[in-house]
Parts: sequence; structure tokens; C-alpha cells
Amino acid sequence: MRIILAGAGGAIGIPLTSALINAGHEVIALSRTASGAPVGAEPLVADALDRDGLQRAAAGRRADAVIHQLTALKKAPMRHRDMAATNRLRVDGTANLIALAQEVGATRFLTQSMIFGYGYGDLGPRLITEDDPFGSPGHGPFQDHINAMRSTEQQAFAADGIEGIALRYGIFYGAAGDPTIDQVRRGKLPAPKGGIMSRIHVGDAASATLAALERGRGGQAYNVVDDEPASWRDFYCAVAEAYGARAPRAVPAWLLKATPYLHGIFTGTYRISNAKARTELGWTPAYPTYRDGIRAMAEVR
Repeated sequence: MRIILAGAGGAIGIPLTSALINAGHEVIALSRTASGAPVGAEPLVADALDRDGLQRAAAGRRADAVIHQLTALKKAPMRHRDMAATNRLRVDGTANLIALAQEVGATRFLTQSMIFGYGYGDLGPRLITEDDPFGSPGHGPFQDHINAMRSTEQQAFAADGIEGIALRYGIFYGAAGDPTIDQVRRGKLPAPKGGIMSRIHVGDAASATLAALERGRGGQAYNVVDDEPASWRDFYCAVAEAYGARAPRAVPAWLLKATPYLHGIFTGTYRISNAKARTELGWTPAYPTYRDGIRAMAEVR
């Protein structure tokens, strides 16, 4: 297939570009600069928030699918306002990319969603599946972020003539140059107590996205997480052990209240099931647990 990938230079976009090319697909990398296209991808220079400019840049091109992996996150968001630009990409950017897909003749559209669309906070002790409510109201200052995730999914599902698929990723780790790893190694990042999170190595996120492109059903969402939710402290301690660093000191989570978005992430309970992706997509994570992924990262340091 010939694929337009928006966000090809990002944390998932880079390994996803490689996975797509290795699987025999052609990749057109949508970026605001030609230098944003990874090696092996054909550049398409345009701003996803400029619909007219995007249409002009893509004039005369054809593609079979469009994949939306755009965010505006240069570092971990700490306050609600840090998510505003990414929320806009999930609402307005999605609309523009769907219009692009229709213009170039694409019949498949994959969009980046996140497990936080199930709600921020304590989601309880059981595994959450795709059948659970997603994008529901009543989440206070977090509602704008949830609405944006719901928007990107619903736009993809409702697009005329296009099979839309949403990928609900867990927290990413494993990207090249991840500053979190360096901070833990240097003893600069304490581990907040509490909080359980489902995660996904960026390489596994890429392989799941490829599987969804090739085998996913239109109108469906897939949770993309590994097999073992874990606390932030367990994750950081595993990083420290793998890199031969001192275990991070534990701190109470209330210290994060000055950064309310980050506080919500670190204190919530997010146990998410990947059974649907395994069954329907034939996908298996190469790193079933965070320990597997961290060990692999440490081996190539």
C-alpha cells in the first residue's frame, strides 16, 4: 500500500515508518519541513492544521491509507494547557487529514487515540476493554482531553468511503533519546507512590499499527498495551536496575498537585486489556512486559 503518515518523525512515527517499509509499503511522510521525513520515506511538506495548504501540497498524489500520529508534545505534559495544541490536532487536524484521505483516494484511515479516553483517575481493579465507555462526560478539567480523543475516533469511524480505525495506545516508552531514562539513570527523577499504568514499547506500538493497517476492521478501536500494568515506582526501579543505577527515591503523589495533569496521570489506575488486538489483528507484543522492553533498551546502550 501507499501510505501518507502524519507524524512520521515522532516517537512512534520513526519505528512505524521502518515497519511499514520493511513490510513492503510505500510511505509518504507528512511534515511541516522536508527534514521531518525519516530515511526511506517520501516527504510531503504541509501543515496538517492548514487544510487548503495541505490540499495544495497533495494535489495529484494518490494513496491507499492515511495514518494520523500527530501530537504537539515536545516533553511530558504537566498542566492541562500543555495538551491544548495536541487536542487541536485531534479535532481539527483529524478533520483535515480525513479530507486529505478523501482527496488522494485513500480507503483506510488510522488515528492515534489513547487509553485516557476511558477516563483519568482510578478505573478500578479489572481490565478495561474496548466495550467499556470511551469519551464519556463528567471528568472536570480533563474533559477537553477526553473530548479530543473521542473526536478523532468518531471522525475516523464516520468518514464517508473510508474504513476508520482507532488505536488506543498505553503510555509510550522505548523511544530513542527518551529523557525519562536518562533522568532515572542520573538519579534525577523520583518515583511517586501509587498509580498503576498500562504501557507499550514504541516498537510494539508500531507493529500493532501495521497489523491494524493490514488486518483491522473499519469502525473498530483497539487497545495497544503490553500484558502487565505496573506502578510508576516498579517501572522506574526496573530502569534503574537495568542501567546499573541507584533505585529512585519514593515520594508521595500529593507533591505533584501543582502540576494537575501530571498528577492525574501518576495517581490513576489504568489496567487495560490487549485481548482484542491479539485476537483480531494477530498481534503479539515483542516485549510482553515493561521489564522485557527495558532490558532490551539497556542491551543496546
